[in-house]
Amino acid sequence: MLLCIDCGNTNTVFSVWDGTRFRCTLRTSTEHQRTADQYFVWFKTLMDHHKVPIEIDAAIISSTVPRVVFNLRVLCDRYFNCRPLVVGKPDCALPVAPRVDQGTTVGPDRLVNTVAGVDRHGGDLIIVDFGTATTFDVADTDGAYIGGVIAPGVNLSLEALHMAAAALPHVDVTKPQKVIGTNTVACMQAGIYWGYVGLVEGIVRQIRAARGRPMKVIATGGLAPLFGQGTEIFDSVEDDLTMHGLVLIHRYNRELERQ
Repeated sequence: MLLCIDCGNTNTVFSVWDGTRFRCTLRTSTEHQRTADQYFVWFKTLMDHHKVPIEIDAAIISSTVPRVVFNLRVLCDRYFNCRPLVVGKPDCALPVAPRVDQGTTVGPDRLVNTVAGVDRHGGDLIIVDFGTATTFDVADTDGAYIGGVIAPGVNLSLEALHMAAAALPHVDVTKPQKVIGTNTVACMQAGIYWGYVGLVEGIVRQIRAARGRPMKVIATGGLAPLFGQGTEIFDSVEDDLTMHGLVLIHRYNRELERQ
């Protein structure tokens, strides 16, 4: 079994791939102080709850938080007796190398999403990821990551609005029934929801114009299904894109080892 770990700024997701399907997907908050032992107790408890045997023999990690990688490596080494691949490290190859400015470090989650998106939909692709930041990743015709856009995340913008304006309450992200709010909460929800729909549509339009061609647009991330209800810009909304990419990258590296 392959353990895929996607560590983001807010949450860390563990998924177990048995070669044909994901047997179990678990989510926890990202905390750089969490030790390998704590990870294992949490992981084993939930795996036992889901009645999935712990027979991990390989692992791959994508992390946007460098400080957590050490303890995740220790987890894999100590409890699963395997050395994990870490996306973005020199020993983890990608099917197609990114083409960006020299010296630029691309977030591993963006590379993984690009690999997965191209595998499912081909090149000439825009991937919109609704995470802590809202990112737009652009894949060339040959599948190479060639850059993108980073905007503040939806929840981050809401939190900033709440903190900066004392009179404004904290509200949940939801699709409002109408664009014109008749109370403070409805006004904020309309501004955030339709504001981000406009942001996504506007940036996608600019990327397509810059590339001079119609490009498929894929959405992923926790809020993708919600924002997919407000626009027809997305060709597909996929919640397992990152995990699929981790499986593909691990498989690609294993094939390289056998050559």
